[in-house]
Amino acid sequence: MALAIEEAQTLVPKPKKIVFAAFQFDPEAAKDIDETQWPGVTLLKAQMNADLLTEDLKKKRSRNESFWLIGQPDVQLEKIKTGEDKGEYRVIVQGFDYYNTRTGAIESGGSDKIALWMLDPDYDGRSVFPRQVFFPMAGEKEGWTKLAKNLKAEIDEELIEAYRGTVSLPFEAGENKRVAVKIIDDRGIESLKIIKVE
Repeated sequence: MALAIEEAQTLVPKPKKIVFAAFQFDPEAAKDIDETQWPGVTLLKAQMNADLLTEDLKKKRSRNESFWLIGQPDVQLEKIKTGEDKGEYRVIVQGFDYYNTRTGAIESGGSDKIALWMLDPDYDGRSVFPRQVFFPMAGEKEGWTKLAKNLKAEIDEELIEAYRGTVSLPFEAGENKRVAVKIIDDRGIESLKIIKVE
């Protein structure tokens, strides 16, 4: 990324947008792109459709999308003020925005379009280590329920139900004072949001 920006800075006229395209962005690269400030220039991440890797799947249909632009998740971090978890934090995932390449419009993806989301309550700036994983779209026999059945493990039904939602379980702020939330939507597109804990 740094080399691309360095090269782009030599261009005349100065670019207005720089698009980074990849099949998948690692958390560090995504963070660097999101946090880079270059006045007058917009940096975008475009996730490429994995079908581009497979020659026989490259069908020339108008509804095929080779690239997706997805915004950061709409995430709220709140400090719990009452009850037995007072002083701890929780994350609420409200959805995300993405650019529809067919219509040219920005569309809102609500929490009903999130297949999976992960929470790292102590993000170290390099790697996401999920401590909580949620399957909001999972049916009664999917997600954690299916995993527990396959492992032949006894499960806590209340806890399984909590891991179907978009509100995290309470957690304490880690020593890095940063929280990472990674979402994967119903098409497999990933997006990352990093929040500083005040």
